Parts: sequence; structure tokens; C-alpha cells
Amino acid sequence: MMKNKMLAVAASALLLGTMLSSFRAVAGNDKDKRPNIIIILADDMGYSDPGCFGGEIHTPNIDWLAQNGVRFTDFYNTSRCCPTRASLLTGLYNEQAGIGEMTTDQHQPGYRGYLTENTVTIAEVLKSAGYQTAMSGKWHVSNTNTQSTREQQLAWLNHQAFHPLFSPLAQYPIRRGFERFFGTIWGVVDHFDPFSLVHDSTAIKEVPKGYYHTDAINDTAAAFIRQMSQTGQPFFLYVAENAAHWPLMAKPEDIAKYKDTYKVGWDSIRNARYRRMVAMGIVDPKNTPLPTRWQDSLQWVNNADSSWDARAMAVHAAMIDCMDQGIGRIIRTLRQTGELDNTIIIFLSDNGASPEYCANMGPGFDRPSETRDGRKIIYAKNKQTLPGPETTYSSIGPHWANVANTPYQYWKAMSYEGGIRTPMVVYWPKGIKAKKGSFNHHLSHVMDFMATFVDIAKADYPRQFNGHAITPMEGESLLPVFKGQATDRQKPLFNEHFGNRYVRSENWKLVKKASEKQWHLYDMKNDETETKDLATLHPDMVERLRKMWDAWAHRAQVFPKP
Repeated sequence: MMKNKMLAVAASALLLGTMLSSFRAVAGNDKDKRPNIIIILADDMGYSDPGCFGGEIHTPNIDWLAQNGVRFTDFYNTSRCCPTRASLLTGLYNEQAGIGEMTTDQHQPGYRGYLTENTVTIAEVLKSAGYQTAMSGKWHVSNTNTQSTREQQLAWLNHQAFHPLFSPLAQYPIRRGFERFFGTIWGVVDHFDPFSLVHDSTAIKEVPKGYYHTDAINDTAAAFIRQMSQTGQPFFLYVAENAAHWPLMAKPEDIAKYKDTYKVGWDSIRNARYRRMVAMGIVDPKNTPLPTRWQDSLQWVNNADSSWDARAMAVHAAMIDCMDQGIGRIIRTLRQTGELDNTIIIFLSDNGASPEYCANMGPGFDRPSETRDGRKIIYAKNKQTLPGPETTYSSIGPHWANVANTPYQYWKAMSYEGGIRTPMVVYWPKGIKAKKGSFNHHLSHVMDFMATFVDIAKADYPRQFNGHAITPMEGESLLPVFKGQATDRQKPLFNEHFGNRYVRSENWKLVKKASEKQWHLYDMKNDETETKDLATLHPDMVERLRKMWDAWAHRAQVFPKP
């Protein structure tokens, strides 16, 4: 009943009845046989959160994609929301695409805060090649318009003032290759009443009663599929989820499924996940030992906030569970329209789970102070209110983030594996040659999607677009990997985010925290969880990799940032 209700809400109230006629029809039976392409991007979901990567969270639909596809175990993101989205969409390092940090324009080439004119998006390239294009969900790659005073900003965030543009219109998805868009322009949202909600370029002033954003994103995606499947042309659909990004907000019936799950504490959940990952074959305990838990001196039995913490992780799980339910509706729609067998579905997360204490931030910028109807929002800095409802802002914090990223260390924004390694599933019945349900250990990166889709769609990546010179692709096509060809990555990988950085060349990884002066060196073939620093044993390798990072940073527009 709830599913049908939300489907009706998304289709009628939010799609506004205008989308069916917008997609281009093909005369006769001249159907283009190139595959449809769907990317589903989770937000702040940990490496081991989904069931198919060892988690206890109920994700039968993501698991089904994995059982009938391939799991990539060594897939990298860029460690944070908007930089990953920039890299994914453009096939470039995020600084080359203009988003070195967040969405504020710092007036330096790598830090403009929007997808700059030297880029093309996957949607622009595939649209030029005859694909239909649509997006549902979180954009977060354009400059964020704000109001002049804090009071004016909060009135806007609280839905008590209306301003029609959330960023410059030229930076909206429909100006970057997407023929249809439903979702949010900004990053952080109230999941029951999101700020910056847009249909194409029109701001949506209010949502229906009973609205939940994850349901709307996925049901709108399903509606797009039904419409695009009627035209005879292949389509590219980008489903950018907001789950499980804070604030922790979920439907009561989903939270109830996990009300007792996390009462056993951090160590029990983390150890159980690790055992399942070993049993599945995701990790080899010989080269991927489970490191000491973050701040393991605090034992669960001595945790004065254990009831609150168990509830927080239960809400995190509920948000992912709800997302999985929506992915199930997407899969069912593909099956009903006859498109499932000729569709590539890629599921991944934009970064590792987040350690942030969002309650410490308080209202302002993208965080409201009260609901639309005037109820005060409590920022639960002292864990005084349980997470879940619309009236409280909270997050899982570093202890649970460390668990969510099992077996890797650290989390979102860091260049250690817990920040940059994402669970990635590829489903493509007609294109994947590997055994169903198998694992692939090819070192890959979100910027590889552009080159991959150019190959699959037989598209042209332009040198010039809309009068601008376009930066050549940095990513490498995964199509040979999909076809079962054994291949190694040809070029090293790099990253920088707020001073955190790494370079990965073959099995060597040099990594540094922003808070430290020294670099750390790891042999990733024998130490995937980065427990044995070899920097003092191999100073020549440290220097060689550091010079490689410096050269890349100059080339990729990281400098003049420190």
C-alpha cells in the first residue's frame, strides 16, 4: 500500500504530467539495440553496509544485482560527495572538472565549485550519440546560491520564503545534458521535506503529505524508465540517492526492522561483518587483516550512550533498506518493460561512511532551524533526542563509520581506503562475461565510467563542445574488464581533498593526512588495510611517488592550493 501510494505521489505530484511527451519517439520498429545505462549512486554508504559486501542490512535487490552480476572489490571514489560526482560525470579528476573541494567558487581553476566549461558530462556525450537522458536525485555539482543574511537564509531553508533558483540556471542538470531532472540541487536535505527540490528547472514549492525523498527519487526513476522504454532509443539514467547521508531520518516501519540489531555494539557488528567478508571471498585475511577498531579503548559495555548509538545505526540501516526497496522497484519496472536484459545497472557509493557529528554544526547554510510548519529542529549535540524523525538532526559518528567501512580504516574525506574504496556492483546480462556472482579485483575509479560508456555506446568524446576546448578523458575504459580480459591499470591514481592525499601506482600506495607532515607507504598487495607503514624501509619509493603526486597536482589544477 505504501509503495503504491508513493509511486502515485512521485508520478502525479512531482513529475507534473509533462514528461511522457518529452522523450523523442522512433518511427516504426527501428529499435536501437545499444544497451541502456543506469548508474545508482548511494550517498555516504560504508563499504560493508550492503549484504552482498558482508553487511547485516537487508538489501535483497542490491544483492540480486551482485548475484547476477559482478562485484568490483577494488573500486575508488574521490572521498567526498560533490568531488566524486564531478569525477563520475566528467571522466576527469574532480579538480580538472572545477570541484576540488565543495560548491563555493574560490576563483581558482580547480576550485570553481561547479562543472566548468572545459568539461562534458556523460549525459552530454551520450545524448549526442542518440541516447535519451534523465536524472533523479542529488545534483550537488553547481554553485550554491545563498541569501544575504543568516535570518534570510534560514527562512529559505525552512520553506518560509521562496526563491526560485538554488544555483545559476546554466549549471542545472538540464543544462548539462539531462533532458529531464527531478531532485535536489544542493547536497544536504531534510528527507521528509527537502530543500532545493526541482523539476527540470522549476522549483517545487511543497511536497505531498507522507513524502519521503528516497521513495520519490526511486519511483521517479521508475517512471522515467517506463516513459523512455516506449521510444525505441536507448537511455542513460543517473539515480543519485541521498541515502544514507545525514541527517538520520527514516520511516518508522523501516527503523523498526533494526530496533535490536545494533544493541550488541560496535565490535560484535564489525567482527561479524569481517567474518562474512572472508567467507564470501571479498577479502583474504592474509593480506587484509582487520585493524584495531577506532578508539577501541571505549568498550560498548562502558558506553553511556549505547541506547542512542544503537538507534542511530538502526536509522542508518533503515535508510539503506528503504533505498534498496526503491532499487527493487526500478528492477521490476525494467523487467515489466522488457528492458532488463539489455540494461547495464551499476551500483556504488560516493565515498566511505561519514564520521561527521552534524549536530555540532547547528543550523545555517544548508541546515534548517525548524520545519515548514514551525516545529523547532533539535541538533542533538548531547544525544538528547533519538534520531529518525524530521525534528532532529544527527549522524552516526566515527565509531559506527569505522564499522560501516569494515575492514578498512578511516572514512569519508580521507585518502585511506575507508574513505576512497566503494562497494561497486555491475549487472549486464548481455555484456558481462564473468561468472555470475563473482568478484573482480581490477583497480578502477569513478572517472572510468566516461571512457567505458563512450566505448559501449560507440560515442565520440569531443575535443570541443559549445565553443569550449574540452579536457581529454583521464579514466580508462572498463569494457575489456567486462568482457573478461585480464588487464592491469595503465596509469597511477591520485587524490587530494582538503589536504588529504594519495598516489597509487601498481601495488604501492603513498598516503598522507592533512594533519600530518609525513607520508605513509603501503604495499597494497600484501596489506590492503594499511597497517604496516613501509616508508622508512623504502625512502626511494616514497620520494619517487611523492614527485609523481607533485607533478600530477600541478597538471590537475590542485595547486596553487596547499
